[in-house]
Amino acid sequence: MPLPSPVPGLVICYSYLWHHEHGAGAEEGSKDRPCAIIVAKQDEAGDTTAYVCPITHTPPSNPTDGLEIPSAVKRHLRLDESPSWIMTNELNKFVWPGHDLRPIDRENKDTFSWGFLPVELFESVKRSIIAHQRSKNLKQTPRT
Repeated sequence: MPLPSPVPGLVICYSYLWHHEHGAGAEEGSKDRPCAIIVAKQDEAGDTTAYVCPITHTPPSNPTDGLEIPSAVKRHLRLDESPSWIMTNELNKFVWPGHDLRPIDRENKDTFSWGFLPVELFESVKRSIIAHQRSKNLKQTPRT
């Protein structure tokens, strides 16, 4: 199966580098995790830059920094049953597909995504990210 197109709302498997890890000097994410593509834009040279936010089992310390994923959405995406949050206060930025895009598991080596967030949830995620951006609270980590 070919790589997916970087469409906003798609949940991919990605080696996410947390902003605090980047600040401590790390260049690679410590673990592969689901991440939602928020924006993908193509430049004049034809390169596509993608922005993704991480999905984690750790609840945000500040409730406005993430949105809990409803259990029905987790089932739809075939993610585990543990509570998870989409963190909206930080993003990774990279040229698609980059070397940090990963297969979703060992048995599906040519599958890189779980599917799409429902439109309503994706719109809530975007609104939260925009609020963080407006308050200058959005952390963006560029990846190479």
